[in-house]
Amino acid sequence: MSDEVVRHTTHRPWPLPTGPWIMAQTWHDLLFAHWPVTPAALTGLIPPALALDTFDGAAWVGVVPFRMTGIRLRGLPPLPGVAALPEINARTYVTAGGKPGVWFFSLDAGSALAVATARRWFRLPYYRAWFSIERERDRIRYTSRRTHRGAPPAEFSARYGPIGAVTFARPGTLDHWLTERYCLYAAGTRGRLYRSEIHHAPWPLQPADAAIERNTMATAAGIELPPSAPLLHFARRLDVRIWPPRRLRA
Repeated sequence: MSDEVVRHTTHRPWPLPTGPWIMAQTWHDLLFAHWPVTPAALTGLIPPALALDTFDGAAWVGVVPFRMTGIRLRGLPPLPGVAALPEINARTYVTAGGKPGVWFFSLDAGSALAVATARRWFRLPYYRAWFSIERERDRIRYTSRRTHRGAPPAEFSARYGPIGAVTFARPGTLDHWLTERYCLYAAGTRGRLYRSEIHHAPWPLQPADAAIERNTMATAAGIELPPSAPLLHFARRLDVRIWPPRRLRA
């Protein structure tokens, strides 16, 4: 394969999907903020056909702010107006057919066109939002506020950054379980479920700290986060390839 991103696959838990990828993205200045919750806390929020994934008996809820650049369809240059945008998502982890992946409660983005496209094509719960992102030396000042008409209000405001060297999580550890996932799941009409495969190099994780001033991303999905401090990881950059969604068969 000529694409440098997909040349290295030995770290993947299963082979690359058949057929070509359809979208490329680069993710920047990403914060993983994760809280453990009881599986019961997510009752009714996951489709019955998906199994909630747990680590040592706990489910985990993540809030993940970052920004994207280089968004393009395969064979095309980046499109003006949607090639770069901020995003923040609220998520947990599920599995189906032996493939552990990500289930999104919400994804807020700073482009109305990108939101409409992702809702239609990937069947993901995207919402329009306002963002302010500033770099303060090695720190990121990140603020978002959902503006999508009719959607539950959601806000996030934090200052975060790395506090250590890059490492690559070892299989079997919690860090690896939380981050090294190579597909996402989404629900369409009539209860249909879809899986989209993704590929990237192993996550270049750094320990992080964050001063979170406002966070209602999980609350908007009906989830009460514990009062304990979240587990934090930072990643400066990751190139990603995405395959088209495929319907899961019962």
